[in-house]
Amino acid sequence: MRRIYIHDQPEWPRFHWDAQALAAPLARIRHQQGRLTGRMEALGINIRQEAFLETLTADVVETSEIEGETLHPELVRSSVARHLGLDIGGLKPADRHIDGLVEITLDATSHYDRPLTRERLLNWHAALFPTGRRGMKRIIVGQWRNDEGGPMQVVSGPMGKERVHFVAPSAERLDVEIGAFLDWFNAPTEIDLVLRAAIAHLWFVTLHPFDDGNGRIARAIADMSLARSEDATQRFYSMSAQIRKERAVYYDMLEKTQKGTLDITSWMHWFLECLGRAIESASGLLDRVLQKVGFWDKIRRFPLNERQVRVLNRLLDGFDGQLTTSKYAKLAKCSQDTALRDIQALVELEVLSRNPGGGRSTSYSLVMNR
Repeated sequence: MRRIYIHDQPEWPRFHWDAQALAAPLARIRHQQGRLTGRMEALGINIRQEAFLETLTADVVETSEIEGETLHPELVRSSVARHLGLDIGGLKPADRHIDGLVEITLDATSHYDRPLTRERLLNWHAALFPTGRRGMKRIIVGQWRNDEGGPMQVVSGPMGKERVHFVAPSAERLDVEIGAFLDWFNAPTEIDLVLRAAIAHLWFVTLHPFDDGNGRIARAIADMSLARSEDATQRFYSMSAQIRKERAVYYDMLEKTQKGTLDITSWMHWFLECLGRAIESASGLLDRVLQKVGFWDKIRRFPLNERQVRVLNRLLDGFDGQLTTSKYAKLAKCSQDTALRDIQALVELEVLSRNPGGGRSTSYSLVMNR
């Protein structure tokens, strides 16, 4: 006999929660949002653009990582930069899948004031799966699932070791269920928009209306509500990045909530605390952006070629291990001889320094303080 889930409850979807228990964490979130917004507004437009670029890149990479899909950060960053009209040098073409995910993320936040409609959701789904497949799996694109392969189970974990967290409502209920969700999401309300983000995320994940991509779209919907809460098209923190860090707890909370009652206080409390940690992480991101902008300001006068700019950006964005001639050649897609000439020029300009050691093990580091 199938377990009873929250969408089976007679009162579904009349969620309720303990407002008093959420008052303090909600107040902290609102304070954190205000402080971060104030800090960003005090900075120049170039720094804000760079911070926004880094945030969106993290958002796109991490929202896919939650679903077990690894995207190349450099390709994502290149796609985000193109969509924002930013010149970051050495732009690489991204595939249609990455471009589609970037477009969804930007549409949700840049056009947060537009209604969320069936057509918009279907377009987002089609953008996620431009080839109609995920790997070898064929996806029903741009329409609700039909459950021909059986009930929609929400799972996590690697193939063969999946853990079933809950079973979504049957496909025959979806049209009515989605209509109710969209009516609620677009209607005027006195509920704080941060709390609405938590509810919207849970509600959409519960419905799981698509063959695949439901988690990513649910997070985009939550981001849309968070953008509404700040009345801003740019955000400088990534909820998806924080959820990815807490993925195990995230799935545990979803499972516990789905098997509970329509009192979702625990879920909302966890969402607020997770959001708070995401905003706190933005301070680290901003510090890195300020360091990067300061670095380029100091070496702006130097005549660098495109290869050097590309490699320096990779070092500034975080680079595993030490930079060697062979790694430079791979990053810049050039010969070893060209890589060595580029590196020697950067050492002479005191942009790079040679690390202790020599021969084939010679490596180089950025000189951050000039």
